[in-house]
Amino acid sequence: MFNKFFRLLNYPITFRYCFFILLIVGITVSWLTIDKDSNVYILYIFCAIFLGIGFYNFSIWFIFLLSGLVVTCRFILLPEVSSDLTTFLTYLFTYLLITFISVALMKKVQKVKEDHLELIKALSNALDSRDTYTKYHSENVAKYAVQIAEKMKLKKDLCNVIHTGGLLHDIGKIGIPEYIMRKSGKLTDYEYNTIKTHPTIGYEMIKHISTFKENGVLDIVLYHHERYDGKGYPKGLKGNEIPLVARIVAVADTFDAMSTKRVYREALDLDHVLNEIRNNKGTQFDPEIVDVFLSLFNPMKDKEPERNSNGIVSIHLK
Repeated sequence: MFNKFFRLLNYPITFRYCFFILLIVGITVSWLTIDKDSNVYILYIFCAIFLGIGFYNFSIWFIFLLSGLVVTCRFILLPEVSSDLTTFLTYLFTYLLITFISVALMKKVQKVKEDHLELIKALSNALDSRDTYTKYHSENVAKYAVQIAEKMKLKKDLCNVIHTGGLLHDIGKIGIPEYIMRKSGKLTDYEYNTIKTHPTIGYEMIKHISTFKENGVLDIVLYHHERYDGKGYPKGLKGNEIPLVARIVAVADTFDAMSTKRVYREALDLDHVLNEIRNNKGTQFDPEIVDVFLSLFNPMKDKEPERNSNGIVSIHLK
């Protein structure tokens, strides 16, 4: 229950709507209530709480104005025995206190979220900095994966999970020896099998983070190299056995890996990359996700994408 509430904090606009709905309900119930000693005032207290959460990033004066509106309605419609100026000011102080406590708590939650994202980016950058050829890889994968998810009209919460998972999908490569990561020649079977352990290493590194386990980030880290035909690793999952978030990141990961310069080859031509992804539709990749991904490139037809000094494709997807 608490987890659902905290997820709702990602949508302050929901609390704004709830504030106005609750205020209207409070006014209506207060107007119709004969027993003025009832607990209707609780509605106004929740109004103050929702006000602080929903409008936490608005100006102090705007919050003060809405708090005054709540207090005025409470004061007029639910009068006490001695409803004088002192009573009104007491109400005003109490409700402002409740509102600004809610504002402070909401700001704290948002700060924790920002710090959490910054930590994830720092971990991602630590990995990418090991090799100049794969610098920005995790960031690119996260960006492409989110654009696929948005095109599929997935919920914002899931898009955020995919973004986080994209940033961390290769975090296990921190545990792979550097000489293997930087090798320009063909890998031996031992070296290739060592690289194939990075999803499991990454999973073991972050599996104790409860939110990652609940929201699907761990699925991305562990399963982004699974194949739709069941020939991937580490578990050999097939089709819809592979979590949707991992199937999305798998397409984005392959696209960025092929379209950027690596230690062992130059960046591949965009048409070649897209054809490879198209040709592996239904074998390596989920057919639906491939179709969605390729549809993002329709406006780029017959246009050569720009590349920066590191060979990274600069494509403006829809």
